[in-house]
Amino acid sequence: MEVNLLEAKAKLSELVERSVAGEEVIITKAGEPLVRLIKYEVDPNPCRLGLYKEAGISMGEGIHDGDDELAAMFDMKE
Repeated sequence: MEVNLLEAKAKLSELVERSVAGEEVIITKAGEPLVRLIKYEVDPNPCRLGLYKEAGISMGEGIHDGDDELAAMFDMKE
């Protein structure tokens, strides 16, 4: 379904309902597509920092030790 911006302003609630129901809604301006209204979906598997720590997994000793060659490349050598 395509609607122009003026009509979209007047019918926003209806357009949101249609989008949630699975219908593709394209909002146009001067006949050119501007945006596509789509249903928001939560990512079922978000990337979480600290996941290994929570699971009790260790990367081993020294994993966070500095690399002298890398530090020298970025002028970070002490």
